[in-house]
Amino acid sequence: MEFNGNYDQIVERITDLIVARLGGEVECPSFCDTDVRRIVDAGASRIGTVLGETATARDWASLIDHTLLRPDASIEDIRQLCNEAREFGFASVCVNPAWVREATLQLKGSGVPVCTVIGFPLGATLPDVKAFEARRSIFNGAREVDMVINLGALKSGDDCAVEDDIRAVVEAAHENDVLCKVIIETALLTDEEKVRACIAAKNAGADFVKTSTGFAKGGATVHDVALMRHTVGNALGVKASGGVKGIEDARAMFEAGATRIGASVGVKIAAQQLCR
Repeated sequence: MEFNGNYDQIVERITDLIVARLGGEVECPSFCDTDVRRIVDAGASRIGTVLGETATARDWASLIDHTLLRPDASIEDIRQLCNEAREFGFASVCVNPAWVREATLQLKGSGVPVCTVIGFPLGATLPDVKAFEARRSIFNGAREVDMVINLGALKSGDDCAVEDDIRAVVEAAHENDVLCKVIIETALLTDEEKVRACIAAKNAGADFVKTSTGFAKGGATVHDVALMRHTVGNALGVKASGGVKGIEDARAMFEAGATRIGASVGVKIAAQQLCR
């Protein structure tokens, strides 16, 4: 199901469809706002201040997860990533779980946290496996986790299974005061499915919804970011990831409602702002 027009109407219509599908027979846990007030950058006031005319390269860097998730990344690549994060002051570095400990050591004392990915890139592992992966990564030093949802369950209409899958990782993260971002892989979803995935993430207590892994057929789009923002409101952050090539792409994502960018070109974005 694809839509054009008013996003509020889209979300309202899809929510009505979900309620009708459940028919009052299945009760999913409801969202409690006080459970997810851990977000430090999901607000229009911060976006307006940081991205105004006087924004610096470091202001932009502070909203970017400096990312390296290639399977062939070497220890030298990870160390370079961390050195760049120290220099520019990125929001985090995002690496695969095998590199969390090394990145944590490299970034000690820098103030830049380590982010990692859970159930990546397919999201097809079991909830308890994802929860264990999150806890082990947190033990190794991760302060943010980006988990991939069970896309097959979403496609099958089993929204409660999606929600339970997310909640398993959220609980593992929040018991350690770690942020949890939920990757919904927008390139593989209809608009209806994107809204349902965001509602499941919100119900499960996530801190962010995120567009993409970067490993599917497409990445973030302005349309998807705007739809996700309208669905979650101001309660969650929205991370645009995949396909952000430079500062103009990043600016378009923020204007659409993103509060974090995941990109492997963070240095390029910061440098482009520096040259303005």
